[in-house]
Amino acid sequence: MKVTEHSRDKWPQRKQARKQGDEQLRLSNGMPHQARKRFGQNFLHDQGVIQRIVNAINPGAHDHIVEIGPGQGALTRPLAASGARLDCVELDRDLAAHLNTQFADASNVTIYQHDILKFDLPQLTTSPQSLRIIGNLPYNISTPVLFYLLQNHSLIRDMTFMLQLEVVQRMAAKCGDKNYGRLGLMLQYFCEVTPLFNVSSAAFTPRPKVSSAIVRLIPHRQFPVAARDPECLQIVIRTAFNQRRKTLKNSLKAIISEELLNTLPLDISLRPENLTLADYVMISDAVTGQLLETRS
Repeated sequence: MKVTEHSRDKWPQRKQARKQGDEQLRLSNGMPHQARKRFGQNFLHDQGVIQRIVNAINPGAHDHIVEIGPGQGALTRPLAASGARLDCVELDRDLAAHLNTQFADASNVTIYQHDILKFDLPQLTTSPQSLRIIGNLPYNISTPVLFYLLQNHSLIRDMTFMLQLEVVQRMAAKCGDKNYGRLGLMLQYFCEVTPLFNVSSAAFTPRPKVSSAIVRLIPHRQFPVAARDPECLQIVIRTAFNQRRKTLKNSLKAIISEELLNTLPLDISLRPENLTLADYVMISDAVTGQLLETRS
């Protein structure tokens, strides 16, 4: 599995870690496993980074953990050793079979060979705020996975992910930041977003071309600002940032009239990156109210 950290180790230590990462995993059938580009596979091998991630998660025997993309099991082993109930969702058929063999005697570990974007999360539990979700998400599907998981945010206690550094920066961006946009706004609507630490590409095999970061998301138990219709909020934010260089009155004219916008306590000459989440909720609620009036 993949993960990364900003390493300040001395050069000989980095060289040794890279050498260890070059050792190829042999599957249970004795065949070597090759990282598959179509699955976005980069496997974490730096033991220092692995331990730092485990320390950040701090798993316990009473936890219910879902690991997305366990890969070669770098994090799976210490998570399983904690005694937590561990459900692993792995798309790669060969790796899933290998993990099944490796953890055959671990009664607390279940391996699902499945696509996380099609996985039925509520089959694992109906208890609110009970799931702790972790994973090294492939860069090419990280955003769809995050939005997919948020469909069941009420079941989730927290989420800890390894992601591309640029994605984490967008997730945590505040109003006015250059990385501020749809991803950060919607994730912050549902969760508290906290970047934990950066990870260098040297921690992976094969080595990715980008740096990574660990981020924690904790779903709000009470929303700081609550939209009448979160789906409408998504539409408003997406529409605004599709034309982020235009002013608010121009970027949103397809879904809300300038007349209605002028009734809100907003400066409609601002650009999308200058509005807060509360501002977007206000606009969304106005659009929702107008739609309900039209239908009544």
